[in-house]
Amino acid sequence: MSIYSTTKALLRAIFPASLLFRFEYQMRYWVYLMYAGDKYVCNLCNKRVRAFIEDGGEKMCPRCGSLQRTRRLWQQLSTNYLSDNQTVLDFSPSRSIYRLMKKRKLTYISSDLSGDFIADVNYNIKEIDAADESFDLIICYHILEHIDDDAQAMSELWRVLKKGGTCLVQTPFKAGRIYEDSLITSPEERTKHFGQSDHLRIYSVSGLQERLERAGFKVEVKRFVEEPDNSCGWAPEECILICKK
Repeated sequence: MSIYSTTKALLRAIFPASLLFRFEYQMRYWVYLMYAGDKYVCNLCNKRVRAFIEDGGEKMCPRCGSLQRTRRLWQQLSTNYLSDNQTVLDFSPSRSIYRLMKKRKLTYISSDLSGDFIADVNYNIKEIDAADESFDLIICYHILEHIDDDAQAMSELWRVLKKGGTCLVQTPFKAGRIYEDSLITSPEERTKHFGQSDHLRIYSVSGLQERLERAGFKVEVKRFVEEPDNSCGWAPEECILICKK
């Protein structure tokens, strides 16, 4: 375990999550000072750093805490999908994106059931407590692999998305077919088979696309590869499913 991970675990053991969420950005300033430089830049907080924090295979921004996928998501959101006066639903959001979205001229609603993320509401994604066609944009990042009845969750995403709206979906992916087994229930076995103790499956890109299309979405698979000038610390390969209604 890295020094960063050890320190984070210690703080979580001492302080309540709500307090850490509240003062996270201020506390990260002192971490940022140790990483300040000119080699890389975070496109969320616009701070330049000599290196990202290497933590569990991720490259984390020392200033705002953004991950590789967070920086790619924000690039796509800010360039292609955000406009004033939208209504946006974000499931278990990155705190760095949450802070930026709350500053924009739109209605931004974050939802979480776990207590590990900042939440305005506590929607069950299988029974979203919102009217049909409520949202212009939905962000569903690294959520569906946690859900037992993912078909019901996708149906609900379709129901609450406005006609012409967009739902951005990402999960961990593997080659081949979707791998799931309802008999694998222990945290240890789920970690072994699915990569994390609370994951219920690993999707393939084509398998997830097929399930989303079955729910009614028109799906575009958007693939990214590491750019020659990787100053933002993108992931070497990444895939986002752009789901339209």
